[in-house]
Amino acid sequence: MPEPKLKEKRWNREHEKEIFQRWKKMNLYAKPTSKGRIFVIDTPPPYPSGRWHMGGAIHYSQIDMIARFLRMKGKPVWFPLGIDRNGLPIENRVEKDYNIRAHEVPREKFLDLCRKKLDEYEKNILSIMEMLGLSVDWREPYRTDSEEYRALTQATFIELWRRGLIYEAERPNNWCPGCRTTLADAEIEYKTEKTKLVYIRFPLADGGEIVIATTRPELLGACRAILVHPADHRYKKLHGKKAVVPIYGHEVEIIAHKEADPEFGTGAMMVCSFGDQTDIRLFRELKLKPTILINPDGTMNSKAGKYAGLKVKEARERIVKDLEKEGFVEKIEIIDHKVPICWRSKDEIEFIALPELYLKQEKFVEEIKKIVDEMEFHPPWMKQLLVDWIESIKQDWPISRRRFYGTPVPVFYCPEHGAWVPEPGPYYESWKMELPCPKCGKLSRGDERVLDTWMDSSISPLWVSHWRRDEKFFSRAFPVFLRPQGKDIIRTWLYYSLLRVYQLTGEKAFEHVWISGHVVDAEGRKMSKSLGNVIYPEPLIEKYGGDAVRFQGAAEARLGSDIRVSEEKIAGASKFIQKLYNVARFVSMFEPVEKPQKLKPTDRWILSELGKVIEKAMKGYENFDFFIPANEVRNFVWDLFAPHYIEMVKHRAYEGDESAVWTLHEVLKAVLKLLAPITPFVTDYIWHELYGGSIHEQLMPEPLLKEKHPTQAIVSFNEEVWREKKERGMSLKEPIKKKIPDELKPYQEDLVAMHNIQQ
Repeated sequence: MPEPKLKEKRWNREHEKEIFQRWKKMNLYAKPTSKGRIFVIDTPPPYPSGRWHMGGAIHYSQIDMIARFLRMKGKPVWFPLGIDRNGLPIENRVEKDYNIRAHEVPREKFLDLCRKKLDEYEKNILSIMEMLGLSVDWREPYRTDSEEYRALTQATFIELWRRGLIYEAERPNNWCPGCRTTLADAEIEYKTEKTKLVYIRFPLADGGEIVIATTRPELLGACRAILVHPADHRYKKLHGKKAVVPIYGHEVEIIAHKEADPEFGTGAMMVCSFGDQTDIRLFRELKLKPTILINPDGTMNSKAGKYAGLKVKEARERIVKDLEKEGFVEKIEIIDHKVPICWRSKDEIEFIALPELYLKQEKFVEEIKKIVDEMEFHPPWMKQLLVDWIESIKQDWPISRRRFYGTPVPVFYCPEHGAWVPEPGPYYESWKMELPCPKCGKLSRGDERVLDTWMDSSISPLWVSHWRRDEKFFSRAFPVFLRPQGKDIIRTWLYYSLLRVYQLTGEKAFEHVWISGHVVDAEGRKMSKSLGNVIYPEPLIEKYGGDAVRFQGAAEARLGSDIRVSEEKIAGASKFIQKLYNVARFVSMFEPVEKPQKLKPTDRWILSELGKVIEKAMKGYENFDFFIPANEVRNFVWDLFAPHYIEMVKHRAYEGDESAVWTLHEVLKAVLKLLAPITPFVTDYIWHELYGGSIHEQLMPEPLLKEKHPTQAIVSFNEEVWREKKERGMSLKEPIKKKIPDELKPYQEDLVAMHNIQQ
C-alpha cells in the first residue's frame, strides 16, 4: 500500500504559526502595484479599550474571508490594518483602572496613561489577529491617534470650516455627566428601568387644580409651561389659564398643544428645561426662556433652591418627599421607563446648554439618501436601518468634545478678531499652543476641546484610499470597494463616513457595504462581564486552532444574523477540519496524474456533484455570505465525498487507475480552494505539501461537469447495504449477496468492489 505524503496522522494546529510566518515572508498581502482598479477594504480599525472577546475575533475573521475570496477571484486587493485609538472608551478605562478623573489630573499625564493603556490592549488585538491568520497588510498599519492621521482629520475640519459647514452655537445637547462632554444623538443608547411616575397637583391661579404625571419632578423649578391636547375635553376650560408650580411658586401658562398625549398619565404634561429632546424642541417652538437646574457634573445648581448640590437622583427622591409632605402628590405609580444613556459610560443623559461646534448635516439628508441608493448592501435588508437613521436626523452634528484623548480642535482665538483656523497640513496640538493671528499678528490661544472620535473614524475611507497623499493611488482606489462593519455602528461609523466623504469629495464613499450581526453566547445573549458569559478567543484558538474558530463563525448563521458561539460548536468545527485532513491524507497516497482521455461513470458522478457545490458556494461568496460555502462544502465532504465516493473508488485508486486518481486530486483541489478563505491554515498546509506554493495564490475553481446522475439512488443503495450488514452482525468487508438496481448499472464495478457484493 502506498505511503501518504502527509505523514502526520492528525492535523497539528501548531502548523498554523509556521504557516502565518511563511505568509509574512512571502509578503502575500502587500499593497497591489498592478495597474487598474484596486479593491480596497475599509477594514474597521478595532478599538483597543479592553481585552478582545470572541465577537471581535469572528467579526474580523469574516472580513478576512472577503479579502481572501476576492484575491482568489483575481482581484488586486488591499486589506489595510488600522487601530482606532481616539475617544471616550480609553479615557473611561484609564479613569477606572487608575481610580482617577481626567479633569482632576494634569492633561499631559492623563494622555500618557491613555497611550500606555492603548499600547497594552493593541498588543492583545494584534496577537489574536495573527492567531486567526488575518491577511491584512502587516507592513503598513495606521493609528488614528498618530500625528499624520490627526493632521488629516484637522485638514478636513479646516476645509469644512472655511466652506461655512462648521459653526459654533450654544444650545442644549445630550450631555454625559460622567464623561463630562457633549454627545451626538448617534452616541445615545436607551435602557428600560422601573421608574416612579409621580402625579403632582398644580394649584390653579384662580382656584382649583390640574394634576400632572411626571418622571422628572426634580425639574419642577425649570417648568415653564403646561400642555394639554386641544381635543382633550377634560381641559378645554383651562386653555390660557395659569397654574402655580409646587415648591417653587412661579406661575406657568396652560397651553393647548398637540404634543400632549391624552393617553399618558393625566393627559397634561409639563415642559421643563430640559427633560428630553421634546422639551428642547418645545422651548424653541414656544419661545420659552429656559432655566437650567443641572450642572455639567450632574449635580443640581443654585437655581434648584434647597436641592442645590444634590445629584439628580438624590434631588428627585428629596423633592418627592417634600411634595408628599405638603400634600401635592395625588399618587405614585411604578412604570417601565425608557432612559437615554451614554453609549460608553452608561451614565444617564442630561441636556446641558454649552457652546459647541457643529457640522451641518440636516441640509445633506436627501443627498446622502441618494448616495445610499448607489451602494450595494450585504445583506440587502440592512440598508433600511441606515435609511431610517438618516430620515430621523433633525439637527446638526455637535462635533466638539470637552475631553482630552482625541484630535484637538484646530481653532485659535484672537483677542481682537475672534476665531480663525490655520493652514491645513501640520498637526496642531492647539490646546497647548498660541499662534499669531494672520490679520493682526497678535498671539491667539488654541481651543482646548477635542473632536468627536467619529470625526476621525469617518475619514478612514479617505485615509485608506490615500486621499490627498497619493493622487495616483486614490484615482485607482476610490470609491472604496467595500465597507465591512457591525450593525451596531450603522448610525455612527457608516453614516458619518458617508456624510463626511460626500461633503469633501461630492461622491459616495463605498461601492459595497457588508453588515454583520452580533456574536452572542450559546443562548443568544450578548456577551457581558456582568452576565459572566464572555468568551475569549485565545484559549479556544490554542486548544482547537484558528481555523476551527473561523469555520464555526462562518457556518453558524446567515450574514446579518447573530452568531452563537460556544466551545462545543468550535470543537465540532475542529472535527470537520480533522475530517478534511484525513481525506487529504488518503488522497496524498497517490501521485497526481494527467487527466485521462475518458473518465469512468463514478468519477463523472462526483465531479458533477462537485460542480453543484461550486456553483452554490460561489453564489454565497459573491454575496459575502460564508454560511453557504462553509456548509455546502462541509456537507459535500462529510456526507458524500468521503463516505460514498472515496469508498467506491478505493480499489481503483490502489490499482493506479488514472480516472480515479485524477478525480480524487481534482475534487480535493476544488474543496481546498473553496475552503481556503474560511480555513486558510489547513488548506494552505495541504496544498503546499501536495502541490507546492500557496493556495492563496490560486483562483477559485470552476465546475468541470454538469451531468445528471442518480445521486440519491447511489447514497440510498450504499446506506441500505451498510444497514443490512450491521443488522446481520457482518463486517463491512464481508461478502454479501445483493442485486444492483438497473439505474446503478453504470457504477456497478465500483459498488461491487466497495461492498464485496456477490450477485
